[in-house]
Amino acid sequence: MLFGIDRLLADPALRAPLEGKRVALLAHPASVTADLTHSLDALVAAGVNLSAVFGPQHGVRGDLQDNMMESPDFTDPTYGMPVFSLYGEVRRPSGQSMHSFDVMLVDLQDLGCRIYTYVTTLLYILEAAAAHGKAVWVLDRPNPAGRPVEGTRLRAGWESFVGAGPMAMRHGLTMGEMGHWFLRHFGLDVDYRVIGMEGWQPDGPGFGWPTDRVWINPSPNAANVNMARAYAGTVMVEGATLSEGRGTTRPLELFGAPDIDAKAVIAEMHRIAPEWLAGCKLRDIWFQPTFHKHAGQLNNGVHIHAEGAWYDHAAFRPWRVQALGFKAIRSLYPDYPIWRGTDFQYEYTDDVLAIDVINGGPDLRLWVDDAGAAPGDLDALALPDEAGWRDEIGDLLIYR
Repeated sequence: MLFGIDRLLADPALRAPLEGKRVALLAHPASVTADLTHSLDALVAAGVNLSAVFGPQHGVRGDLQDNMMESPDFTDPTYGMPVFSLYGEVRRPSGQSMHSFDVMLVDLQDLGCRIYTYVTTLLYILEAAAAHGKAVWVLDRPNPAGRPVEGTRLRAGWESFVGAGPMAMRHGLTMGEMGHWFLRHFGLDVDYRVIGMEGWQPDGPGFGWPTDRVWINPSPNAANVNMARAYAGTVMVEGATLSEGRGTTRPLELFGAPDIDAKAVIAEMHRIAPEWLAGCKLRDIWFQPTFHKHAGQLNNGVHIHAEGAWYDHAAFRPWRVQALGFKAIRSLYPDYPIWRGTDFQYEYTDDVLAIDVINGGPDLRLWVDDAGAAPGDLDALALPDEAGWRDEIGDLLIYR
């Protein structure tokens, strides 16, 4: 199959509107062609007049390990063009950087989750393009989590860099499709086009990620497709005192701490809501992070396997799996300090709990902490949101 970048390079007619234009590229390490040439190099070789490069969170080079590590602007050493960071002194492109191009090519591999900041960066680019009269093209790539939709929608007033708008946690869209939703939802007037993929089958082999394409980390802790599938749940652990596996070789596929009994947690998850565990396998593990939370300590944890013979793409619900993990810990250890406090400024927010920023409101945390709350109570919040989101995006799906 061909990604958007592959089709643009292969078809001179698609590139023709770029003739005589100054072109910028928004990219990261996973911005590569089918033969693993970086898009920057491939576009220059194809004769596209690149005038600037932009980098999202973790940088164009993808070298910054943790969240909230800012990237500087710099000059590309090979081509001598400016590289503007959209996760440094600014999150939104400056007027100066917007004057460096006529058309922005967005070639970012996403994970299909509202929290993953590349979708917010796309919104900020579109808003700036509307203000400055610039064109934006998305060179589309697969959503490795596929089409399933899950989780509550972001509540009004909870917008942040990890919550661009009232979308579901697991949104089921490609970046190109998401751009169309942003334009409609926010009423933006932008010269926008999607260079679509050829042959992407979101319900075919790979269930979102094509089996004939190499996985390259779009960010340092997005190491494989299992992580991409689990991420809409495991990202919530960033708002908890538990380790999400940063500092190990399997980050954001697991959760644990030095003072929990993982086997007991898994058993309690099965007791509380066994139906929420369909489509995956939970395995108790031991791990010792080399950095980040509980670094140097022996942790007992739960590894979520959304892969192998246990994986059922339609049945797997990572947001509920992780919510259930929190609920099991609260049930076994009623006084356990699960949540990071307001002193932890998650993505530069103030005086709010990180878990609430991640979920776009306090609903999930309140459900976990309410001893009398049952699985059906969380379903009562999430199911209408999921159905509403599916209805809202139905006409935007490019790949069916």
